[in-house]
Amino acid sequence: MLIARMKSFLARFRDCASGTVTVETVVIVPILFWTLSATFEFFEMYRYKSVREKASYTIVDMISREQTSVSASYIDNTKTLFDDFTNDFGENQMRVSIITYNSEDDEYAIVWSEVRGDGPLDELTDASVKTRHDILPIMGNGEHLIQIESYSEYEAHLSVGFSDSIPMQTRVFTSPRFAEQVKCPDC
Repeated sequence: MLIARMKSFLARFRDCASGTVTVETVVIVPILFWTLSATFEFFEMYRYKSVREKASYTIVDMISREQTSVSASYIDNTKTLFDDFTNDFGENQMRVSIITYNSEDDEYAIVWSEVRGDGPLDELTDASVKTRHDILPIMGNGEHLIQIESYSEYEAHLSVGFSDSIPMQTRVFTSPRFAEQVKCPDC
């Protein structure tokens, strides 16, 4: 008898149509609001990374066109320019490195490496790039490569389930265009 009453109650509850719009609204509106907020946050995060990649491409292209030696002051100003491009003053770290390849030993080596800004990036050493065939392109013997890396942390505007800060790192490289190598006597 109790089971029959319970089945009858559940059947009436299932078939009852009063108040469904209110219940659906209470369920759907928070999900819709979260979805819109998450979409905005995803867009902002990818825009943030895209701006840094474009700035890195601009900086590496600028350095690749140098026909004379660069100085430590030039690298400082390059970091300032990077910050101007990204519109995020003091929040970025940038590493400029010149890498060469020795085909006889099948190893990469650092000509010079400079870091500007605060963050986890350190100056590259020969040991850190010696056998990095997984991230560095195929090069000819004695060829030089300019590599720009940047690091910053994206601070989420809205709390939609992301961590408070998401690390963003870019790596861009190219060969010198007009000179065999880019020299930096101060580095």
